Amino acid sequence: MKYSCVQWNDLPDEILMIILKNLTNAEVLYSLLGVNKRLNNIAVDPVFTNNLSLVMSTSDGLVYSLSDPILDRFCLYILPKIHQNIEWLHLQSRSMERILRATNFPNLYGISLHNIQAKTAIDLFTEQTTVIHTLKKQLLSFIIDISTKGTECYKRDNNAIIFNHILTMFTNLQYLNFDRSSIYDDRLFFCMRRPTVVSTNLLELHVSLHTFDDCLYLLDGHFNQLHSLYVDVTNNFPGGIFKSVHQVSLFDERPFEHEFFLQSAQSFPFLEKLYECNHERQMYKECSKSIIKYPYLKQLDIICTCKDYHKQFLFDTKTCLSFDVHVSMDYELVKQVTCNFTRIKFVGDPENFCGETRELSQHIKSYSPRTQINCLL
Repeated sequence: MKYSCVQWNDLPDEILMIILKNLTNAEVLYSLLGVNKRLNNIAVDPVFTNNLSLVMSTSDGLVYSLSDPILDRFCLYILPKIHQNIEWLHLQSRSMERILRATNFPNLYGISLHNIQAKTAIDLFTEQTTVIHTLKKQLLSFIIDISTKGTECYKRDNNAIIFNHILTMFTNLQYLNFDRSSIYDDRLFFCMRRPTVVSTNLLELHVSLHTFDDCLYLLDGHFNQLHSLYVDVTNNFPGGIFKSVHQVSLFDERPFEHEFFLQSAQSFPFLEKLYECNHERQMYKECSKSIIKYPYLKQLDIICTCKDYHKQFLFDTKTCLSFDVHVSMDYELVKQVTCNFTRIKFVGDPENFCGETRELSQHIKSYSPRTQINCLL
């Protein structure tokens, strides 16, 4: 270790910072803090202390607490020395209480809480004695990842209960990510227990929902300051008019048919940004249908789609766009669906085109003269 320290000390600060940025912030603090004055000053730099993850992640996405010896060093020595710098903590439910009781965190505004059982979460946000209650006025951002693995009795409305409790407790919350876990597909379900909380501070919300009806429950006046809503919802769209929604992302393992796009375009009449990710072929693509109109669309991203969706948005027999749309799409798929730029004009003649190939045919310029080509290498 002495030899290693000599080697570290021989390096200039700029080189050290480049090397250390390849480590996690927790690794930097655990390894360097307490070695010598120079390394202490580097370790407590805000780049390593503002955002601190005190969890271990496996390659398959599972999150665990740090081992007890490592937690001992953080709670007894490291956290008290850097507590004023910490703005965001990534925690695992088993070690959360211990970490938050180690010291005060005057500048902490965000917490990511991983791998917490639903019953534990309900108790955490209802019992007044839990340490997280001391932060109820302080936290502005909160991310929660609820696990149902190993849960013997899981009620379908547990997530709705937790959702209501979080917004009831953290009255100043501006950002909430209640998205589904990357491991467990646990969506919010409001049919049995509708949202009861009203927040005048929440600005951005990320949620995964069972049906679009669950989305309607969120948009009926509960969050009057909300400007960004990111919803992962099953491909079951009942309609409705949402004039305040300007950005939509669509993901599914089932195909989006023409009627789905028609209904969604009518429901979001002022849509400006649309992102789609779907590689499933459409089943009814050859049927004659109404032309879909997106009069306010400015950005369209269909790179992560199969050729059916390139046809869906490129052909003027299916879709009508404005004349200043920035379109991101797969160049090779565009060549296929347009027969190497010899059939059917781009709808709206988009001004920007992003492709995924290095060799761009000159035919595209004559095919769509107003198109600006940006090649993604």
